[in-house]
Amino acid sequence: MDPDEGMAALRSVLASWRSGRQPDRAVLRTATQWTLQELAGVAPGRSVEVRVPPLAATQCVAGPTHTRGTPPNTVQTDPRTWLELATGTVSWQDAVATARVQISGVRSDLSAWLPLPQAVAAADVI
Repeated sequence: MDPDEGMAALRSVLASWRSGRQPDRAVLRTATQWTLQELAGVAPGRSVEVRVPPLAATQCVAGPTHTRGTPPNTVQTDPRTWLELATGTVSWQDAVATARVQISGVRSDLSAWLPLPQAVAAADVI
């Protein structure tokens, strides 16, 4: 995905939320997919599956790969929480402590890679 397109989508989503509106679903999907792509870029690998249903998922983090069934290392959250994690609006620890993120497996802690620098840069422009 084109980084400029992803950043523009993220800015649009954040602006919608800040004004109390719901973002366009296609734009929300683009922002979610782009930030997951960014995560996979900074934490390459296939040992953790990050799910943001119903919009997107990715695999990341170096380590043993899983090829069949449900992976043992998973992270799942809603789109808003994911984008808040990506931009640093909410911390990993707070999101996990308040059950906004569901995790399983020993490799599922993404705090070393969040927030994502490019997503923070996009959020700072607004």
